[in-house]
Amino acid sequence: MDILDRVLDQTQRLPKVVDPATHSVLDYLTVSAFMIMAGLFWGRHKRAAATALINGGMVLGLSMLTDYPGGLKKISFRNHGKGDVLQMLTAAGLPHLLGFGSDSAALPFHLQALNEAMVIGITDFDSEAARAQEYIEAA
Repeated sequence: MDILDRVLDQTQRLPKVVDPATHSVLDYLTVSAFMIMAGLFWGRHKRAAATALINGGMVLGLSMLTDYPGGLKKISFRNHGKGDVLQMLTAAGLPHLLGFGSDSAALPFHLQALNEAMVIGITDFDSEAARAQEYIEAA
């Protein structure tokens, strides 16, 4: 079991109220938010704009490849959850790596990372619907 599996397993204590379809909608809304942030930052803070584009691209790419509504069904929903953990860490850490972690421009990224942690925690990555879809794809 890798470290990302352990992280997802630690979230099992929380109530699971987000199913794959709802998670899909939340992901595409997150992409929209990052693209809007990139546009707002573009003229005044290039590093924040780049951070928004990187995060938005990560979420969009992962969402497009995921086995859930709106995805191409190339990776499992559980593996999508692992990607969500990586994106959360990217949103929180990239402002610091790019030297603006203590600026006000970093706040939206830190808030999004907290939001992502919450969504990861309440999403059922091992739901019956997700396993049923994996079973259908394997057959």
